[in-house]
Amino acid sequence: MSTNQTIPCRQSFTQTLLELGKKDKNIVAVTSDARGSVTLGDFAKELPEQFVEVGIAEQNAVGVSAGLSMAGKKVFVCGPACFYVARSLEQVKVDLAYSKNNVKILGVSGGVSYGALGATHHSLHDIAVLRTFPGMQIVLPSDVRQTKKLVEQLVDYDHPVYVRVGRNAVPDVYEDDSFDFQIGKANTLMDGNDITIIGTGETVYHCYEAGKRLKTQGVNARVIDMHTLKPADTEAILKAARETGKIITVEEHSIFGGLGAIVSETVVQNNPVPVKILGIPDENAIHAKPLEIFHHYGIDAEGIYNSAIEFLKK
Repeated sequence: MSTNQTIPCRQSFTQTLLELGKKDKNIVAVTSDARGSVTLGDFAKELPEQFVEVGIAEQNAVGVSAGLSMAGKKVFVCGPACFYVARSLEQVKVDLAYSKNNVKILGVSGGVSYGALGATHHSLHDIAVLRTFPGMQIVLPSDVRQTKKLVEQLVDYDHPVYVRVGRNAVPDVYEDDSFDFQIGKANTLMDGNDITIIGTGETVYHCYEAGKRLKTQGVNARVIDMHTLKPADTEAILKAARETGKIITVEEHSIFGGLGAIVSETVVQNNPVPVKILGIPDENAIHAKPLEIFHHYGIDAEGIYNSAIEFLKK
């Protein structure tokens, strides 16, 4: 793993989309006065006929995207996650999921990326809500390389998909492009049989770092990158339950309805084992920088390590 990455996942996403858009004129990007936040400036400049700006109107952006999809376009509607899974939630439910329109939502600055702006701008409910919409799929890539591979698959992937990424540059989880990536198939970063740590999105790096620290203490942790939350890789979850006996989930999301719920629902119906859910408790998250929030709630490497040691004692 490298900590030298200088571009955020949102930029990896839009750079890849631009490269693909130059070759495929059916690719269209839609945004709601968020081309700066999304880093769509180059796309808008180089492919103006494939770019739609609707202004500050997220509901309209989703509706327009649905219409473009029905006309045969490959549509990516992009903007802050907190608005696309709150202000325009009805349109996402009806125009995309219910109507089965092939639109990809890029929710940027997800989780606690807007740390100091507080609960109005945190998106800690999105997984819980969207996983209940039939047909809607959910992916949280962990670094820029995985994000690039994701976009390459999404272009011809015939389902509505919600993609959540953060705002700032994140460390590389994958050191080169040789790793396999498939929507719906989790990646095992470390193998072990003492305990399993499952992360998603920006928590994956911290899970891996915690796994390395545990190894120095003689604990062999299995670390899983569950980038796709719907459809989740139930095979990987159940294999971990059988072979390690205890699972910790780590998410930049409410402890209700997200990754922890997905894992718990899976094991309790098939192979019940203890599951510890790390995330944001039932409160409005503190106002702070994202990594400070991670540390406060124990979802950084140190907090995960401490939780694993305590969990193993029980």
